[in-house]
Amino acid sequence: MLARTQWTSRLLLVPLMLTAGTSLAQDNKVNRTPSAPGAAVYFIDIKDGATLPRKAMIRFGLRNMGVAPAGSDRINSGHHHLLIDVAAPPVDRPIPNDFNHLHFGAGQTEAEVDLPPGEHTLQLLLADKDHVPHNPPVASEIVKIRVADTTAPSTSPAASAPQARKSSPPGARVYFVQPRNGAVISRKTTIRFGLVGMGVAPAGFDKANTGHHHLLIDTPLRSPDERIPNDFNHLHFGLGQTEAQVTLPLGTHTLQLVLADADHIPHSPVVMSEPIKVLVTRSGRRSRAKHARSR
Repeated sequence: MLARTQWTSRLLLVPLMLTAGTSLAQDNKVNRTPSAPGAAVYFIDIKDGATLPRKAMIRFGLRNMGVAPAGSDRINSGHHHLLIDVAAPPVDRPIPNDFNHLHFGAGQTEAEVDLPPGEHTLQLLLADKDHVPHNPPVASEIVKIRVADTTAPSTSPAASAPQARKSSPPGARVYFVQPRNGAVISRKTTIRFGLVGMGVAPAGFDKANTGHHHLLIDTPLRSPDERIPNDFNHLHFGLGQTEAQVTLPLGTHTLQLVLADADHIPHSPVVMSEPIKVLVTRSGRRSRAKHARSR
């Protein structure tokens, strides 16, 4: 039976499926959560070699296990992660949260993903409440896709319909503890989130005056009435993290934090940081030539 949540719609096809333990190496270094016998995760409507628009709705199928939000310790359950252009991560550590590892910690079974034009590989990986793959791992086959340089509108009601928003208390704010505006950082950098006047709760946990962090990269907030997307420009921290290591491309980037509720919907009024600018270099320092010109 396919797991259903409020994000599931018309689960029709089962083209790709891989039983647990056949795609990732076993690792007994930690006490990992067991997966159910015969568990399988798969892409419902994407086949190997498919051509997709830049904004594509990707639907996740799951067999013999259930879907539960990050932080929820429910037996025989987990939540989805989408690996993009990257090999499977170590099975004894939490799955990273960056451009190549998208987390769906609210228990989503579909998502609109914005991919750059070109060739890409996609793989689904289920993980437990702490984002650690199960034992044995539950992973899909790797599919190769091509993204066309066009944009197609989403047809999913869940992606476009306005959602009820939770209230934020007066004076609530979110901010960057690290880095600061104008900082020069390395590609892999730790970003720390500060929050005042509210508490942090994982995605899927509906507690008053709480939320979890989202990092917007080089993009404004689309609409406060819609769920924040989960793609290259919108990183979700649904486990309730207050810091994370993020990998950024070289160059100048705009970063902004947004707090959102159990369903990834911004509060009313929106709790959002001021945008900051950072420069990403290979060394994590400004080049000597640029530093000399700025003096």
